Amino acid sequence: MAENLQAPWAVAFYDETPIVSERDTSRILEITDDGGVRELTVIEQTAESTEGGLLGLAVHEDSLYAYLTTAEDNRIQRYELNSDAEGLELRDPEVIFDGIPAASHHNGGRLAFGPDGLLYVSTGDGLEPSTAQDLDSLAGKILRLNPEGDIPADNPFDDSPVFSYGHRNVQGVAWAPDGTMYASEFGEDTWDELNIIAPGGNYGWPRAEGISGDESFVDPIQQWSPSEASPSGIAIADEHIYMTALRGQQLWDIPLDDPGTSVPHFSDDYGRLRDVITGPDGALWLLTNNTDGRGDPATTDDRLLRLTRD
Repeated sequence: MAENLQAPWAVAFYDETPIVSERDTSRILEITDDGGVRELTVIEQTAESTEGGLLGLAVHEDSLYAYLTTAEDNRIQRYELNSDAEGLELRDPEVIFDGIPAASHHNGGRLAFGPDGLLYVSTGDGLEPSTAQDLDSLAGKILRLNPEGDIPADNPFDDSPVFSYGHRNVQGVAWAPDGTMYASEFGEDTWDELNIIAPGGNYGWPRAEGISGDESFVDPIQQWSPSEASPSGIAIADEHIYMTALRGQQLWDIPLDDPGTSVPHFSDDYGRLRDVITGPDGALWLLTNNTDGRGDPATTDDRLLRLTRD
């Protein structure tokens, strides 16, 4: 659907129009019907780092939310979205949440609106693993916020945006039709994870990686070696979880009725895969990620792909 993107990180939809973030250029792009791109904005305060930059996107009503790394922190910025005959327009940028620890690696960055209409935010441990167990730190967590950026009254910890903790670097969040929340997580050297996220749950990092059997922690429902996965975005469609793999260079297909099993698709066909979402047309929309300095780009990389599930 589009080619020659530069280290794309997230794709979101406003009505039927795809919007893509580019990590290193800090551009937010509209993908046009003919496969072209329109630059909607460049976020000037985004700081360059190995894994930081312009990361996650989410659309809620007539607003676009963007997660970005600055010289001081990771933060969330909201734009008013408008559409006219020429395409989309972003207006009135506003920082709604800031102070998330930033580092060269492990910045988290996924944004997603849940079935409750609230904003869920994944943060990385920022290369300080102990912060993932510290409830006073925003690092190594999944946060839950109102759309305006304030803290919901029914969060599991009083006056805290923290929804779950003990995470190393969550980069995928999605919900099943029954409301169950799933998240994909980068491990270190041993296990990458797929977790069911419970309010207030402790997922063990850095004291546990993968299935530990320690009753103090929530174990993953499935784990992979980093060479098979290094998971990023996930989507749920037709009773299946679809999970992108960076080092694994494939799309994992995990049935909701048997989430301990998985089938790989497109092994090495498209290289590193960063994000996947279900579009308004019911198809899967998939971002490759071969131009981020770690891949082997083809001449048309990076690409936005559309996949039907026949």
